[in-house]
Amino acid sequence: MSSEDTVLLEIICAIPEGYSTVVYKDKRYGLTKTTFNNARSFKIYAERLQGNDFISLNYYITSTSQLLKPCEMPAQKVIYFLKNMKIQD
Repeated sequence: MSSEDTVLLEIICAIPEGYSTVVYKDKRYGLTKTTFNNARSFKIYAERLQGNDFISLNYYITSTSQLLKPCEMPAQKVIYFLKNMKIQD
């Protein structure tokens, strides 16, 4: 497992299950996290409130690796979003 995988998994695990509001590039997003398979896979979908941007990804933990699977967008967009968004209280 690479250090990038470790960082992404830590970020994903820190996101509360269900719906949260996050801020990314000074814009608010509604984010939903769903955990599956005893925390071995995650689905994250974030949509900009009052806008048309979105982030969608699946993250899988297998016995040999961790896999980031962005949905119809570049992996770098997803990674940058995860690393730079801030969860609101």
